[in-house]
Formats: sequence, structure tokens, C-alpha cells
Amino acid sequence: MLTKTLTLLTLSSTLIGCAHTSGGIAPSNIPLEPGSYRELGKAVGGDCQYKLLGLIPLSDGNQTHSALEDALEDIPNTTALVQITSDTYSQYWILWSNTCTQVYGTAVTTK
Repeated sequence: MLTKTLTLLTLSSTLIGCAHTSGGIAPSNIPLEPGSYRELGKAVGGDCQYKLLGLIPLSDGNQTHSALEDALEDIPNTTALVQITSDTYSQYWILWSNTCTQVYGTAVTTK
């Protein structure tokens, strides 16, 4: 019984995993002069794509521009983002998987 359990756990662990990949860094998403904006706070946005059995797409997504638009909508009255970073991560499960892009930055509004 113990051998069967260990074999099952070993085989199932090969079907499960995750990965995290760092993305890019940018000073801002639009040209801004120093002192021409007011900081509103930290903003986060994301966009994901989901797949069944790792092959059949269940949704569109995992696009950087969509994650950036989501981050711009995170805080009301945001004009732009400064100090932008992005990351991508993937999770693989037995029946489904997802790959997501996340954008982090400081939301600002122009003066």
C-alpha cells in the first residue's frame, strides 16, 4: 500500500508545477517631466490566460497591455504609472493551467 501511494505521489508531482519569470522595468508609461505629477499610491494590474489540460484555451489573455490598462484602472483619477515593473508566472495543475502577467507601479495624476 505504501509503495502504491509513493508511486502515485511521484507521478502526480510531475503533472504539477509553477514558474515565475521577471519582466521589464520602465520609468513611466508616458513621458512625464519631473515634478509635473502627484503620486496617488501603489497600483497593481494583471491579465491571465487559462487552459484545460494545458492545451485547450479557456480564455484569451496574458497580455502586457491589458495588465497595464488594469493597473491604470486600479486607482481612480490615474493619468499614468511611474516606477513600473512586470512579472509573469505560470501554474500547471493536473486538469488546468494558467499563465498571468502582472504590472506594478505608482499611480500618478498630472498637476
